Formats: sequence, structure tokens, C-alpha cells
Amino acid sequence: MATRPDRIVLLALYQFSLLLGVLLFPVALAASRVGVKLPFDRVIAGLDAALERTE
Repeated sequence: MATRPDRIVLLALYQFSLLLGVLLFPVALAASRVGVKLPFDRVIAGLDAALERTE
């Protein structure tokens, strides 16, 4: 079981990754038009899984 500070840090990282994904959405759209896929979904999924393990 994770400690409270660990859970707080993971939650902050999860929220920050969501914010970063929203802010970089126009960049991701432009990149997808030229054929480059950015791995935001894997980052968010990984942080979500880590956050669920702390519960």
C-alpha cells in the first residue's frame, strides 16, 4: 500500500499529464497530419494504472 505522499504525487502527475495533453492537443493534431503519433495515451494510461494501485 502506498503512503499518502506517494498518492498525492501520483495524482499531481496524473493531473499534470492531462493538462499537458490538452495544451499540446493542437501539436498532436498537426503531428498526426504528417504521420507522427504522440504517446499521450500511454502516459495517461500508465499513470492511471499506478494511481489505481495506490488505492
